[in-house]
Amino acid sequence: MPRPLGELEDAVMTRVWQWNRPVTVREVLEDLQQERSIAYTTVMTVMDNLHQKGWVRREAEGRAYRYTAVSTRAAYSAALMNEAWSTSDNPAAALVAFFGMMSAEQREALRDAVRIVQHDDEAAESVEAAAPAGPAPAPAEGESGERAEGPGR
Repeated sequence: MPRPLGELEDAVMTRVWQWNRPVTVREVLEDLQQERSIAYTTVMTVMDNLHQKGWVRREAEGRAYRYTAVSTRAAYSAALMNEAWSTSDNPAAALVAFFGMMSAEQREALRDAVRIVQHDDEAAESVEAAAPAGPAPAPAEGESGERAEGPGR
């Protein structure tokens, strides 16, 4: 898991995730300038850093780049939660405390997510149960898949 995003990195990535399309430094700059005074070179450096860290990929377009997110905000959030949970000395207590902080809407979203994961697990188990058990039979003599004669023979 990469380290958590810094404040400005998060502000940039929020726009990239929300817009869900390739973006330029200029577009991100103009949107950020509605909230704060910031230089073009600062945004360019942050987006280059995000590219170097693997958060965005970029494609040249003329003299500029267009940046696209490599993963979703949800995947980033999940990785942060997993990292925090896995470093706990008492994961069960950490989950109980986390669930206790959740609103009713968040707990309902959690229940929905658990149902989806359980459904996916059940579907995977069904596929595994339907698959033939044991190793595949060896090919009969002459059925190895290799040509009996090589080229020019």
